[in-house]
Amino acid sequence: MQNVLTKFLLSLFLLIFAFLGAAQAQSIKWHSSQDKYFQIQSNQIVRIELPDQDSQLVVSAADLKTEANQTLNIRDFTFSEDGKKLLIYTHTKRVWRLDTQGDYWVLDLESKNLQQVGKGLPAASLRFAKFSPDARKVAFVSEFNLYVEDLAMGKITQLTFDGNRKLINGTFDWAYEEEFASRDGFQWSPDGKRIAFWQLDANQIRDFYMVNNTDSVYSQIIPVEYPKVGESPSPAKIGVIELENQDLTWLNIPGDPAQHYLPRMEWNSPDLLLLQQLNRKQNQSKIFAVAILKNEATVIFEEEDEAWIDVLSSWENVYALTFRHEFQWINNRKEFLWFSEKGGWRQLYRIGLDGEETLITPGTYDVINLLHVDEQNNRIYFHASPENATQKYLYAARLDGKGKAEKITPDALEGTHTYLVSPSGKYAFHQFQNSHTRPLAEWISLPNHKPLDEGQSIAAHVSKNQEEKKVEFFKIKTGDGTEMDGWMVKPIDFDLTKKYPVVFYVYTEPWGANVKDTYGVGRNRLYNGDMARDGYLYISIDNRGTPAPKGRAWRKSIYRKIGRLNIADQAAAAKQILAWDYVDPERVAVWGWSGGGSATLNLLFQYPEIYKTGISIAAVANQLTYDNIYQERYMGLPEENLEDFVAGSPITHAKNLEGNLLYIHGTADDNVHYANADMLVNELIKHGKIFQFMPYPNRSHSISEGEGTNAHLKKLYTDYLKKHCPPGGR
Repeated sequence: MQNVLTKFLLSLFLLIFAFLGAAQAQSIKWHSSQDKYFQIQSNQIVRIELPDQDSQLVVSAADLKTEANQTLNIRDFTFSEDGKKLLIYTHTKRVWRLDTQGDYWVLDLESKNLQQVGKGLPAASLRFAKFSPDARKVAFVSEFNLYVEDLAMGKITQLTFDGNRKLINGTFDWAYEEEFASRDGFQWSPDGKRIAFWQLDANQIRDFYMVNNTDSVYSQIIPVEYPKVGESPSPAKIGVIELENQDLTWLNIPGDPAQHYLPRMEWNSPDLLLLQQLNRKQNQSKIFAVAILKNEATVIFEEEDEAWIDVLSSWENVYALTFRHEFQWINNRKEFLWFSEKGGWRQLYRIGLDGEETLITPGTYDVINLLHVDEQNNRIYFHASPENATQKYLYAARLDGKGKAEKITPDALEGTHTYLVSPSGKYAFHQFQNSHTRPLAEWISLPNHKPLDEGQSIAAHVSKNQEEKKVEFFKIKTGDGTEMDGWMVKPIDFDLTKKYPVVFYVYTEPWGANVKDTYGVGRNRLYNGDMARDGYLYISIDNRGTPAPKGRAWRKSIYRKIGRLNIADQAAAAKQILAWDYVDPERVAVWGWSGGGSATLNLLFQYPEIYKTGISIAAVANQLTYDNIYQERYMGLPEENLEDFVAGSPITHAKNLEGNLLYIHGTADDNVHYANADMLVNELIKHGKIFQFMPYPNRSHSISEGEGTNAHLKKLYTDYLKKHCPPGGR
C-alpha cells in the first residue's frame, strides 16, 4: 500500500511540475532589454532576474485595489518603455476566439496611483490599449473607433467617428482575425506623433445569420459579417492620424483594395511605414515602403508562388493574446528578416530597405520559427528538425548567412523541444517532452546549453518523468512513392494472433498536423475510458499537404486538391494497414473535428469499402460555405476552378454512404456554420441514407459551452464507437 501511495504522490508531483513549467513558459514577459522577466503569481507581478533567479515583488495585491475597494484581476499587462508605468488588462470578454475586449487601468509604479483608462465609455469595451512611446498617453479602440487619452489630464480624444460593426477602425473582421491572426489594428509611430491604423469596410460583405433558440422564447438573430469563398474581401486601407491636429491621411497603396489583403503593417521610423500586400489568391506578395510625408508607396520586395504564400505558419502561436505580425529589424532598422519558401524550403532572408536580399539559412530543411536574433554575436536561434518531421530542436546559424546551421539541443533527448530566449541571447527557458516523457522544463545558458541549476535540470528529472512507451511511430509508403509519418497505439495485452478494430484520427488539411512526438499524442480526449485497454488500435497519419517541416513541395502539393489528394493519401495508407495480419478490415472507424470532420465525411463517402464507421464533428460539408481567405488560399477562386471545390466537398459524395455515420455540429458555430449540417443532412435524406445526427444548440465551433456539454459529447462519441465498431481482439 505504501508503494502505491508513494508512486501516486511522485506522479502527482511530476504532473504538477510539468504543468507549472508549461504555465511558466506561457506567462513569461521579458524585460525589454535586460535578462529579467516578469510573471503573474497569485494575481501579483514578480520580477525574476537571471541567472540567479532572484525574485522581487513589483506589483502587490494592494496596488491593484481601486477607489471602489475592488481588486483588479490581471489578465495581461504591459510596461511603458521607461518602465515607470504599467498597463493592466482586466474584466475581459471574448471576441470570436479570444478575450480581446475588456477594461484597462494604468498603475504608476512610483506613486502607486491607479487610474482607469477610457472612463465613461461602455464597460469592458476597450481593445488593444497601448502606451505612447513617452507613456503620457494611451491609445485604444472602443466600439470600432479609435481613441487617445492624455493620462495627466484624463482627457479622452476620439480620433475616428465612423466606426460600426460594418466599418471597422483599429481592429478586424472575423475573417482577418481567424485566418491572418490580425486583431490589434493600430500602432504608435516611434516618436508618438502619429498613429497608423487599419480600416476594414465590410458594408458589402453579406451577414451570415446565426439563430439563438435557447436564451429566449423568441429566437434571437446574431449577424456575423462573413465573406464566403467566392465573395470579394472586405476592402482594407491604412490611415495615419497626426495627433497634433487630428488630420487623417489614407495611404496611397496601389491596387484594388477589394481584391487585395493587407495582413502586415509596421513603422520603420517616424516618417516611414512598411506594409505587406497580398493579392486575392494570396500567391503574390509585395512589401511596400510608404514615405508618410509624400504619401508615396514603393515596392521593395515581392515574390510569387504557384500555390500560395504563407503569412503565418501553423507552427506559430497565433492564438496568443498579444500575437502580432512584426518585422524583425536588424542593422539599425536598415534591414529586416523575412520568411520565404521560394527556394523550396521555409528559409530566412535578410531584406534591405533598398530591396537587396541575403539568404541566411541555406540548406534543405525548414526553419520552423525564429526565436532570437543576436546581432552582437552574428547569430540567430530557431526551431528546426531536418531529420525527423515529428520532432523539434534548437538550432543556431550565422546572421550573415555564412556557414551551416548548428544543432544546439543535446542529441540525448529525442523529441520535441521549445525555447524562450532572453533579450541578450545568453539564457533560455527550455521545455522538453516526447510521447513517453511528461513535459519538463529548465533554465539554460546559451550557446553551451548548460542548465543554470543542475538539481532542477531536465537531465536530473527525465528518468522520473518517463512512462512505458505506448505510442509507436512508423512510416508508410504508398504506391506513388509518397512516404507519410504515422503513430499507432496498440491494445494492452496485444496478441498477434488476433484481429483488432482500428480507429483513425484525421485532420489532413494545411492548417494542422497530428503526428508529433509530444506527450499526450495517441490519446483520445473524447473517449470515455482507455482505448488501448478496451482493445482498439488507434492510428493517425499525416498526408501530403499537412504543415510538417518537410519542404514546400510536401505542403503545397494539396493546392486545389483539398478533399481529393489528402483523402487519397489517407485511403492508400489505410489499405496497407488493413492488410496487416492483426487488423480487422470489418471494424474500421475514422473521426475528426473541423477539417478533420470534413476528412471523415470524405473518407466515409469516397471509400466506403474501407471505412465502416465515421464520427464527424463541426465539418465543412460544402467548401463553398467557408470563408474566402482560407478556402481561396488553398483552392483558388471558384469562378476559375469551381470543379475543384465541388469535387473536394463531402456533400458531392454523400450519395455513396454505406457505413455508419454520427454527424455532430454546434448551431452557434461562427467558424464552420451550421448551414453545412442542414445542407448535408438534406443531401443524405435525398438519397435515403440512414445516419445519426446530433446538433448541439447554441454551441460554438468548440462545442464547449453549456452545462454538461463535454460529458454528453464524450458519452455520445464513445457509445456510438463501441456500438458500431466494437472493441477487442477476435
